Amino acid sequence: MADTHVEAVEERALDRDCMTLSRHVLQQLQSFGPDAQDLSAIMNRIALAGKLVSRHLSRSGLMENVLGFAGTTNIQGESVKKMDIYANDVFISVFKQSGLVCRLASEEMENPYYIPENCPIGRYTLLYDPIDGSSNLDANLNVGSIFAIRQQEGMDLDGEAKDLLQNGHKQIAAGYILYGPSTMLVYSIGRGVHAFTLDPSLGEFILSTENIQTPQHGSIYSVNEGNFWQWDEPMREYIRYVHRHEGYTARYGGALVGDFHRILFQGGVFLYPGTTKKPEGKLRLLYESAPLAFLMEHSGGRASTGTQDILDVVPEKLHQRTPLVIGSTEDVALVESFMQSSRQPSSVK
Repeated sequence: MADTHVEAVEERALDRDCMTLSRHVLQQLQSFGPDAQDLSAIMNRIALAGKLVSRHLSRSGLMENVLGFAGTTNIQGESVKKMDIYANDVFISVFKQSGLVCRLASEEMENPYYIPENCPIGRYTLLYDPIDGSSNLDANLNVGSIFAIRQQEGMDLDGEAKDLLQNGHKQIAAGYILYGPSTMLVYSIGRGVHAFTLDPSLGEFILSTENIQTPQHGSIYSVNEGNFWQWDEPMREYIRYVHRHEGYTARYGGALVGDFHRILFQGGVFLYPGTTKKPEGKLRLLYESAPLAFLMEHSGGRASTGTQDILDVVPEKLHQRTPLVIGSTEDVALVESFMQSSRQPSSVK
């Protein structure tokens, strides 16, 4: 009996080690057809990009010309870090001649990057933020990459990618890579949210948590309170509310992926509201808010602008920004109750 038990334990451990990202996608789709094979291969390429970026980050303090500013600005007028450029180039490189993706759209590029040799057969578009939270880099804090996959609609003959200007329900997959104490990749194809951890000894992302469920309520609120006096009064009222009530804990790391990762697993709410001068907020809808909203919705949580579900928002341009309230359903609903009125509702006094 003892030998049988040991064999069973070893078999389970081996099965776990063999549950790679590409295998998991095929298992989720319950198919080995061409579409399933393509999506699995795309996820495998995204994983490769994550491995390359992770390796580069792990050596960044030892190499010259890796950290710091590049001396340029992106389409949003923000200063670009050298790692932003490197990571953006990595995603382009891993998809060249892959036959999988026709276009790549990134917040670091004004227009989509087309791969003509892929376009006859690769009818997918990858939207991504190559390095989120790059202000953390020089302090050796966690950063991440965010991605979404969409099916190309139409021929896009004018090269303006207007078919991407649709709501977030059009995403067929989304996820992020977190570069922290370990490198993790979290993804969903609409059938649950699943986390993989990079095993350096195997060079593979191995399944670590399946079917993540975000708690309906959490104690954490994550927001940059340094912007307090730039917010509209309803948002300030919400912050006053959590200050007055027990059971709330502030956690804000300055990198969206890291803060979101905590909320996804532990519950609570992440907020990046607009300001009185910039009511549209800072986060990009197509590259940040919509992909994370896709994940949160499929883990049982919610994502909102404060007045509208993020996945229902239809962008008017590729680099459109949006406010973001994302996390546990009860916590998002509470924030919305403040956003919909300039006075604190009597039900939450």
